[in-house]
Amino acid sequence: MSENTILLGGNGERQILLDAAMANRHGLITGATGTGKTVTLQVLAESFSRLGVPVFAADIKGDLSGVGTPGKPHPKIDERLQYIGIEDFRFEGNPLLFWDVFGEQGHPLRTTVSEMGPVLFANLLELNETQEGILHIAFAVADDEGLLLLDLKDLRSMLNWVADNAKELARDYGRISRASVNAILRRLLVLE
Repeated sequence: MSENTILLGGNGERQILLDAAMANRHGLITGATGTGKTVTLQVLAESFSRLGVPVFAADIKGDLSGVGTPGKPHPKIDERLQYIGIEDFRFEGNPLLFWDVFGEQGHPLRTTVSEMGPVLFANLLELNETQEGILHIAFAVADDEGLLLLDLKDLRSMLNWVADNAKELARDYGRISRASVNAILRRLLVLE
């Protein structure tokens, strides 16, 4: 087994290896309950990590959190190692960082308003079609003027500026209703 391959499995007679250079960025692991989907994903993540390839895995239930700590010997593991033909196995932890949307139990997950974009923000705020159109205008004006919308304060300021300058902007962007801008601002309060 070369140092750029990942052991996927084996049956005592043969090992199935993946050439890391041929690994795709996307994969699908399927199977019924108890068939080893989580363990397969865990082994792949650990193997890529050992090769220096960063791995991002969305893990809502925390099933993969064990990759950060070394495992412990168990007769079933010894049996499986022998069956597959792994001789140089050792338990080891892998670098691990938990991300947390709320920043309470892990590294805070952060993004800017500009990176989210108007479509995602409109869905997040549950805006109607008219309000979404105005949000698109606010993003377009910010983009045209080279302004970054970093946080909700920036977005609020941009929306107020768009409403205050609606007459001038209407020629290039379309009609902007102050009432619709106010509705978006109220939805921002709910989000905060």
